[in-house]
Amino acid sequence: MSKFWSETVKGITPYVPGEQPGVGQVIKLNTNENPYPPSARVLDAMKAAVSGRLKLYPDPECRGLREAAADYYRLPIENIFAGNGSDEILAFCFKAFFNPGETILFPDITYSFYEVYAGLFDIPYRKIPLDDHFDIPLAPFFEQNGGILIANPNAPTGKFTSLDSIRQILVHNPDKVVIIDEAYVDFGGESCVSLIPDHPNLLVVHTFSKSRSLAGLRIGLAMGQTELIEGLNRVKNSFNSYPLDAVAQVGGEQSLRDTETFELNVGRIIKTREDTVNRLRELQFDVLDSRANFIFATHPGVPAVRLFEALRRQDIIVRYFAKPRIDNYLRISIGTDEEMEALCRALEGILAEQTR
Repeated sequence: MSKFWSETVKGITPYVPGEQPGVGQVIKLNTNENPYPPSARVLDAMKAAVSGRLKLYPDPECRGLREAAADYYRLPIENIFAGNGSDEILAFCFKAFFNPGETILFPDITYSFYEVYAGLFDIPYRKIPLDDHFDIPLAPFFEQNGGILIANPNAPTGKFTSLDSIRQILVHNPDKVVIIDEAYVDFGGESCVSLIPDHPNLLVVHTFSKSRSLAGLRIGLAMGQTELIEGLNRVKNSFNSYPLDAVAQVGGEQSLRDTETFELNVGRIIKTREDTVNRLRELQFDVLDSRANFIFATHPGVPAVRLFEALRRQDIIVRYFAKPRIDNYLRISIGTDEEMEALCRALEGILAEQTR
């Protein structure tokens, strides 16, 4: 611990991202990236943007990207904010909408960055326990709070909370911002964007890192009524007025325009996910119903940490969380059909060895 650190930095526990192996032939199923590349339309637009115009600052309003998002989501452009990945947008949300001294709510099992941001911005929080089926209970979110944050579908479970349940939470919290983090919604969930016109306290956050195959660009969107978008803009313009570079802006814009490739890749991932779930259940895994591009699975006969380590020795990387209630589960990203076949075959061999 450095004597030069602030008291805030001394007290936080940073987020730990998934392993990014730099060498070797590994099957990487640990960070929920898309196994399929961006379309040629996206790549061509980005290549064209690499020109002499890079000497100029990018559009601080990200207008082309936001116009494409407005067309895609059928919202006014004034209802859309573009940022440097959904993680940075979430950081802006903590500063824009949550007050020190007012306790915010989020599930006890969810994206661990929420807890990190609460520490960084000195926002008190209460974690609401998921039920025994890893579903979100509604009643605790009706209690007094300083704001609410829900990942839907949830991570790392992949479970989806219905729009009716989200609507009830919104109605019970008319004076507090409810943020719905929809990083995985395109893989079988139903977006809350349709609720925005009727709920001024709703902010929906999306990322291009999962369904749109652009994790390397860092693009995110927030959608809500103009009062919330203005709050985000006030934070952005007090921190970094040029959050998205020119190449990322045109890549994101064309990703939203190229609906054919987007729908094709999402459909492939959903099919592979369901095929993999069936295979794992044949191997006696308990697999939660997923609406994401990953699955959450446990085996009654072999501890998850042993499966994780055995797969790693075969150069297959999945995600293991040594945390209460989920320390016997593996989170497995959906790769190509060939990668998931290799995973299932490896697990067959490991289980045969471990259960002798």
